[in-house]
Amino acid sequence: MEEQFFSWLRMKLKNENNVPYLVGLICNFFVTKIGTIMPTHRILILIFILIIQSVNLNAEGFLKTSGKKIVDSQGKEIYLRGIGLGGWLVPEGYMLHTSGFANSPTQIRNKIESLIGTANTELFYKTYQKYYVNKRDVDKIAQWGFNSIRLPLTYKMLTPPNQPGVYLEEGFAIIDSLLSWCEQNKLYLILDLHCAPGAQNKDNISDSDGEARLWLDASYRTRTVDLWKKIAERYSDKEWIGGYDLINETAYNLGANNDLLRELYINITNAIRNVDANHILFIEGNWYATDFNGLTPPWDNNMVYSFHKYWNEPNTQSIQYLLNIQNSFNVPLWLGETGENSNSWFVECVELMKLHNIGWAWWPHKKIASIAGPLSAPLTTDYQKLLDYWSGSVTKPTVEFATNALIKQAEKLGIDNCTQNKDVVDALIRQPGNSETISFGDGFIPGRIYGANYDLGKIGFAYQDKVYENTGGGAVYNNGYEYRNDGVDIEKCSDVYTNGFDIGWIETGDWLKFTVTVLQEGNYDALIRIAANTAGGKILLKLDGNNFSDFITVPVTGGWQKWSTIKLENKFLSAGDHSLQIQFFFGGFNFNYLEFVERPTKVEEENNLPKDFSLSQNFPNPFNPITIIKYSLPNESYTTIKIFNSIGQEVKELLNQTQSAGQYEIPFNGSDLNSGVYFYSMYARSNYGKEFRNVKRMILLK
Repeated sequence: MEEQFFSWLRMKLKNENNVPYLVGLICNFFVTKIGTIMPTHRILILIFILIIQSVNLNAEGFLKTSGKKIVDSQGKEIYLRGIGLGGWLVPEGYMLHTSGFANSPTQIRNKIESLIGTANTELFYKTYQKYYVNKRDVDKIAQWGFNSIRLPLTYKMLTPPNQPGVYLEEGFAIIDSLLSWCEQNKLYLILDLHCAPGAQNKDNISDSDGEARLWLDASYRTRTVDLWKKIAERYSDKEWIGGYDLINETAYNLGANNDLLRELYINITNAIRNVDANHILFIEGNWYATDFNGLTPPWDNNMVYSFHKYWNEPNTQSIQYLLNIQNSFNVPLWLGETGENSNSWFVECVELMKLHNIGWAWWPHKKIASIAGPLSAPLTTDYQKLLDYWSGSVTKPTVEFATNALIKQAEKLGIDNCTQNKDVVDALIRQPGNSETISFGDGFIPGRIYGANYDLGKIGFAYQDKVYENTGGGAVYNNGYEYRNDGVDIEKCSDVYTNGFDIGWIETGDWLKFTVTVLQEGNYDALIRIAANTAGGKILLKLDGNNFSDFITVPVTGGWQKWSTIKLENKFLSAGDHSLQIQFFFGGFNFNYLEFVERPTKVEEENNLPKDFSLSQNFPNPFNPITIIKYSLPNESYTTIKIFNSIGQEVKELLNQTQSAGQYEIPFNGSDLNSGVYFYSMYARSNYGKEFRNVKRMILLK
């Protein structure tokens, strides 16, 4: 009986929030639906449950302003932590690697259409939109800890450019789907008119033809007002619409007081308020949302001033003029767009915003082959060939090839195919106000710890690097731009053992911290994998704040990707968690990994020491592309192992260092070589002057 009652009650709650009225219906329900009456105490319990459920179901309500805060319908402050879906409905050249020849949405579409035709282009864009953002993306955004999304819109998706008063249901349906995913995840959706009729600036971001025609032709402003009224009519009763960002990044000389911009904003406000009294209006300043002259005082009682911040200092001085608006008019501020910088800058900026109670929306959530956002889609080989054609470096592809290349690249935008840049999300969500570092992964001893997997955390706590953020509008904070978005310079690595990346551009004072777990107490050898082009480099290891080594001299290996191993012998490690730091001095070398290997006992050493030099046949052989070469040293010896092609030319040096007595194996990766016959040569000279030379043949088959 109660199950039937609660089913009926949930249905009523969806459509009726008058609690006294619903309470009166309870008794009637049991008479008409159940045919009986419940005991009074049971009815009172159900009334109490009803009130609690009713309050919970309506706790969020519409966002609104309250002084300098944004609050829900119960007056609870909502601090906006958002992400912008840039590139989805408004493609930009720099996100798609087309900026050299097609930068704006229209330019990109025209370039594609001229190559593969209208029908294939439509297929591409449907695929692109399907994979770029879908429910999986929104679920992940909520899972990361964001509570809002800013959606850039182009007016062309909602109304045909040459048909005033006509609106496109297909475009609104895209917003509806996104809103439903936001509702399920309790994310506020803020609608941003990124490309206004006529274009509000002369740039690609407004899909301009080179002129900001919104300010040159009043008919475009009329269409903008009409469009916002239509949007507001459709979404006036949607509580998970967080508000309307009226015009993105106006940039035009509108006079000292921005009179035309203020006039347009007021006209839009009046049109919206005729149909929608519920939603916040976000007002951006001129000159890319930085100039608010003439836009104060507020003309609406539910209004937020929205600014954008890029490539400048993340300090109070840089936003003081905005704080003056906040304080003078007792209104909220919102950082509606920012990003495209290092993790360190992200942390400082978020901390600055929180200090002054300013919510934010980061830009953007996904790009192709990028480290500076939460998600990075791989750039396919065929799409790169298409980019090369458009850049003028290769011949024109067939329509079939180009279409397939574009469709496959669009599919790679799906979240399952993307790299999740966990360091970026960590910088935005966990690190602000928190100096704790946490393991990136790969931190067990015995085992190999790759340099690029240093701890997640702030600069000065997880790592140190001299140049770590862009505050000058073009500064290079990361020379490698691979794998992670800190100042640490990470590049692609071609070593045999690699996670694909190494630390390069090392300077004196740089260091990396690793949270490691020693699984078993004992004595270990530490192997440090380096490549050095010049002499003079030094390394110092610290464990739990204490020196774990003396200064270690880095030998010259003959190139930035010619790798060699430095061995630090017989170091004791206690079991448990430790903080391991590697400090760099004088530069001139690259760092790949640290490896800790358990040392054998004295009995094991005596039983396992080889009696003579030896070089074994590689296994497997033939191989593709990796094989193992084993060799033995009866005592400490200077040893080299080199690879030669069939005409005797050296193609790779695998080893060049002094090693203690023991049995060894070394991998060889021939992925950069052609199929064929090769030879590997070993030379060893012991401390007693005994020499050993041997050459063996191997076959690489691809």
